[in-house]
Amino acid sequence: MKEKHTPASCRGGGGGGVRCVVALLLAALVLSGDVAGATSFNYKDALTKSILFLEAQRSGKLPPDNRIKWRGDSGMEDGKLAHVDLTGGYYDAGDNVKYGLPLAFTVTTLAWAALAFKPELQAAGELKHVQEAIRWGTDYILKCAAKKNHMWVQVGDPNLDHQCWVRPENMPTPRTLYQIDGNTPGTEIAAETAAALAASAMVFRNDKNYARRLMNKAKLLYQFAKSHLKTYDGECPFYCSYSGYNDELLWAATWLFMATKRQVYADFITHEAISSSVAEFSWDLKYPGAQILLAPHNMNASGGMQSYKTQADNFVCAVLPDTPFHQVFITPGGMIHLRDGANSQYVTGTAFLFLVYADWLDTARQDVMCGATPIKPARLREFAKQQMDYLLGDNPRGRSYVVGFGSNPPTQPHHRGASTPVLKPGTVVNCGMSFGDWFAPDRPNPNELTGAIMGGPDGADNFIDKRNASACTEPCTYINSLAIGALAALAGRGPNLVASKSHGYDQM
Repeated sequence: MKEKHTPASCRGGGGGGVRCVVALLLAALVLSGDVAGATSFNYKDALTKSILFLEAQRSGKLPPDNRIKWRGDSGMEDGKLAHVDLTGGYYDAGDNVKYGLPLAFTVTTLAWAALAFKPELQAAGELKHVQEAIRWGTDYILKCAAKKNHMWVQVGDPNLDHQCWVRPENMPTPRTLYQIDGNTPGTEIAAETAAALAASAMVFRNDKNYARRLMNKAKLLYQFAKSHLKTYDGECPFYCSYSGYNDELLWAATWLFMATKRQVYADFITHEAISSSVAEFSWDLKYPGAQILLAPHNMNASGGMQSYKTQADNFVCAVLPDTPFHQVFITPGGMIHLRDGANSQYVTGTAFLFLVYADWLDTARQDVMCGATPIKPARLREFAKQQMDYLLGDNPRGRSYVVGFGSNPPTQPHHRGASTPVLKPGTVVNCGMSFGDWFAPDRPNPNELTGAIMGGPDGADNFIDKRNASACTEPCTYINSLAIGALAALAGRGPNLVASKSHGYDQM
């Protein structure tokens, strides 16, 4: 079982009782400054290291300038079972499977960061590395989607993969292939991949040939998603789309509209797309991201019943603890907590969206409206900083949840490559012995998984730095991809997060 998506607490017990006791105190804690404080970290270093983690997740033939010296080439026969080349791409987390839905979401959000915070990434000297991370994903996606109305969406049998604790360079487990096509549709994966390619085409607009390839494939995948409506359950129970496919369809159409400004996408967004006010942004639920992107365009959702600006505001109002409409639980220490297992994605994702939205609100001289209560953009930036600072060390335990960064960082990420010593190519691994040899020992990993943001503490701010506490210690690419824009803003603007009027949303 892939533990990061199971509701297992980091402390071995539920947090419901704690939630009932402290819920009424949280707004006061946050507003008083006792939680957030005036802490400032070396955000540029955190940004650099967060990108390094993505490089540690690469599959395929590594480039000559590979910066993760304990990583080597892996998955070099991926696709061979179908006589195609599916090398490359990313392992999503601590195992050796390449899942299409989270991989595409990682690329989409990386591209958004590169667009929204381009000046900050340039100033930090990291724009090139982010672009390389995006291209590592898009090159792989183009291979997966080479044929019309067909896409390879997963490489590796997760059940067999999870029975062997081994680094990807030496994995003996089958590289089983999974696909969607006209007979086995997968609307969520096709639409998310279309979003990833459209957003990436904007990033690479100066490379016209490559951008055109990305955009053409994005349009085809969007049409495929729209014309073959069905949820693909082949990645379940590891990546089940609990939210359905309407959010991905809106998300894909939004990015295609952003890239092209074509009326066909605007018509779908305003007349056909289904949207909803929700309190979560994640690899499974994209509504707030699309709503924030669409807020400046004066478009209405659900046949004109509600504006996307209103729905974007509703997301903010549901998250902030000091509004009359707040829904999201916040721990006593001040961290957003939706569920155990990769909870940090909600922390980094909210911080990212709040910073993007605050910039537009400043430019438009607007506020978030929570009923009749206006919320200034500065409050969104304050909350975003608090969430990122919590992960970096401003929390009840006074420790970092980013490997290799800050005070008392984690040493036992739930990660096969980092916890297994470097073995010679061709080394035969005994899967039955692998867990006893490399998973079970209570000792730091031999390889530092620099920049990996842990799944994070539970709802009572408890954290266990053990490989077997996977809800706490398993990292994921999309936790980091969502963090990169927020860290770039903090690194480039300083801890006060001065407003920026620069963005890179110009169409193709």
